[in-house]
Amino acid sequence: MKLNGKNMKNINQHNVNQKEEFKTVGSINTSKDVVMSVKDCNVFYGENQALKNINLEVGKSEVIALIGPSGCGKSTFLRCLNRLNDTIDSCRVTGEFSLEGENIYSGDMDVVLLRARVGMVFQKPNPFPKSIYENVAYGPKIHGITTSKRELDELVDLSLDRAGLLDEVKDRIHSPGTSLSGGQQQRLCIARAIAIKPDVILMDEPCSALDPIATEKIEGLINELKENYAIVMVTHSMSQAARVSQRAAYFHLGNLIEVGDTKKIFEDPEHELTKNYIYGRTG
Repeated sequence: MKLNGKNMKNINQHNVNQKEEFKTVGSINTSKDVVMSVKDCNVFYGENQALKNINLEVGKSEVIALIGPSGCGKSTFLRCLNRLNDTIDSCRVTGEFSLEGENIYSGDMDVVLLRARVGMVFQKPNPFPKSIYENVAYGPKIHGITTSKRELDELVDLSLDRAGLLDEVKDRIHSPGTSLSGGQQQRLCIARAIAIKPDVILMDEPCSALDPIATEKIEGLINELKENYAIVMVTHSMSQAARVSQRAAYFHLGNLIEVGDTKKIFEDPEHELTKNYIYGRTG
């Protein structure tokens, strides 16, 4: 098709509208004390840009749910927050990422310590091939969090208790962690994460591999944990995001489209793309 000046003008205007469409609406700021702050986050895998100018604050004592269709960049963003993307050779991350005011991508940042302060719970339970006790005790041991066996024992019990698992395993605490059910293994992984006293807990679809009963227990645990931690959770379950999060951030094709109070996002979204996703017109 031959393009005249009018056609070119229409195409250029369409491109402008497309760019405007991806401007984040809502507030990227938290009403809580800021634990993590992200400014102008861009992520590239080779020449492909996976995230585009993401800005977001993470607050203490709240759960923020990252929602959106598969491949929109939710998990990539989550992995930026404790530098797990460093393990991918083709991945390049730019922007400013701060944890309690400290630049987590600075050359002085100890990545091992960072991942202790910003713990991760993965999609599938991944207990160490060790006993239940050693799964939880391993982190405090290597980070020198405790100074005596008694103190370590108390921390292991406390972490298991906070994860809602102690009563179920106290009589077999030296059995392999892999001997537990899937839901128990995921709670063991949460106990392992909180044993090293993190500031932030990242959760990448923590219930996707679990049955409804185990999912209910994990969601109850998340509601309890938010009192002491900042939690950033990726989920594909809209109902789960509504149940456990206080804020929601909708991603689409690498852009952060809308952020806000979860109730507001689900009941009265502003952006057309958010509406399409929430109301099931896209997915």
